[in-house]
Amino acid sequence: MGNNNTTTRAQESTNAIERLYITMRHLFNRGFYKPNGVSGESLKDALLQLRPEIYGSVAEDKAELSGLTYVLERLPEGIEQCRFINLTSDEGYGHSHFEPIVPPKRRRNCYRIDDEQMNIEITRGRSDIYDILTHLTFLFIESDKICKKVLIEDTHKTIRDWTKLEEAVNKDELIQAEREVALIHTANILGRSFVEVMAVHNHFSTDEKPERFLEIVYWLGKLAIEEEITGEKRAITFSLLLRERLGHHIHGERWANTIKETLYKNNILSRPIHIISANMHSVMNSLFAKKALGKEFPKKGSLEIYEALSSASNGSLRKKVSALAKKNGMIAIDDYSGTSIDVQIFDTAKMTNDACCYKLDTDIPESEKPVIFVMDYAFGEQAFETIDELLKPYTIDGKDAVFMNIASISIMGKAGILDGGKGDLMIPSAHMFEGTADNYPFKNELCAEDFKGHGLKVFEGTMVTVLGTSLQNKDILSFFHDSTWNVIGLEMEGVHYQKAIQSASKIRKSISEDVKVRYAYYASDNPLVTGSTLASGGLGTTGVKPTYLITDKILGQIFNS
Repeated sequence: MGNNNTTTRAQESTNAIERLYITMRHLFNRGFYKPNGVSGESLKDALLQLRPEIYGSVAEDKAELSGLTYVLERLPEGIEQCRFINLTSDEGYGHSHFEPIVPPKRRRNCYRIDDEQMNIEITRGRSDIYDILTHLTFLFIESDKICKKVLIEDTHKTIRDWTKLEEAVNKDELIQAEREVALIHTANILGRSFVEVMAVHNHFSTDEKPERFLEIVYWLGKLAIEEEITGEKRAITFSLLLRERLGHHIHGERWANTIKETLYKNNILSRPIHIISANMHSVMNSLFAKKALGKEFPKKGSLEIYEALSSASNGSLRKKVSALAKKNGMIAIDDYSGTSIDVQIFDTAKMTNDACCYKLDTDIPESEKPVIFVMDYAFGEQAFETIDELLKPYTIDGKDAVFMNIASISIMGKAGILDGGKGDLMIPSAHMFEGTADNYPFKNELCAEDFKGHGLKVFEGTMVTVLGTSLQNKDILSFFHDSTWNVIGLEMEGVHYQKAIQSASKIRKSISEDVKVRYAYYASDNPLVTGSTLASGGLGTTGVKPTYLITDKILGQIFNS
């Protein structure tokens, strides 16, 4: 009987996700919606039915503080003060007097147009829109909770706690005693303990804005109260240019052409190219760090060197590694295309033995020495746009198209794990697309055996590519985990990468059918374990070991192929 209930809850949750996406697409096509209008309410209802793990107690009367922190780190500062939120394409705000506001945990340019309006630039495709709308829907739910708590029914009056919070926010400066009094009132409004509220307050507090959390709570409540009393509704709009351009690969094409032009100018376009989707440090550090920092770490192992490099305070060490890499054939391409995907190109023909930590077979002629191309992480559907454009032939001066010699494509990154803990490894044998019957089996050049004996658990099986990490709940994930799909984890890009690789190799024939494919992920969280979701904080140095272990296996295969 219990099993049937689980299946039913999983089905209900699946329906809620489908409703969310269908509604979001409909609203995007329509061009606008009001969060407290009929469409906005249907988004809120679907999210409340889903109750994603990352948003903890969103469906309860008390405020959800971890979820609020998670969301606000991915949205622009000041968004809680804006009644009008406008999602736009890249429409040239960078050439205006407006300073871009970039959220700490999401690379997107946002512009505060005036007191009431925030514009958010979408250059990374539909996944970016889903991500923002999901976060905003959560924010509006929390905003409504505050309003319901502080506004006395059938009157335009508010409770004493709210008046006291308002007084505190309007003061120029608070002394510690005043701050604590304000936090006690805030804790009462949010239905949370003083200790919990104090912790979140300290998290948001900066030298410039010591009372930022009090202001966030105040503005979330204020806009909802004003809407209730005056009827002036908040609104989210999608610009006409964004609606026209979405899905046309404008940014991906610009990005891919810059890269091919760089390869062509450096006379390496025809060499064997190995694409790696990874972060912007692990390949460079694996290739050069041990020899670049030999004096600083004469007796240390590689892992200790990598941990030192990952510390925010060690900028001078990172510069030293980067300088050696540039001397040995590294070309860095900063992104100006709007994709927010930086690139590094490593020419192995220019690497000397006293600099590089890997050795190539000396018999390989220069024309066949590999070129390693590292691209930063894509975001969701953007993975298809970028790889699809990159694998197309390069047309030089409008003449014949040049097909690139793509030897391998390696994808590494973070993912949610369904069995195991942070830092453990997942080696997929297939990708499944959530909410569809689409599945992509492939031959992975990496296997669990490659990673044995390093003290980390390794899982092999199917990975689910989800439409958004913030929409996952236990019921769906438990169903995936316990069913015959043999699902080991979830992430946002696998299907999109594989779809681009398969269409380029098997249908368009723009790259070889024999292209080698490698996928490996390490666990950033376990959404099935309460308190281990993405909202519970980052990996810290836990991610260093699996990151470099995967990088080493990929580079080992490239240098020995």
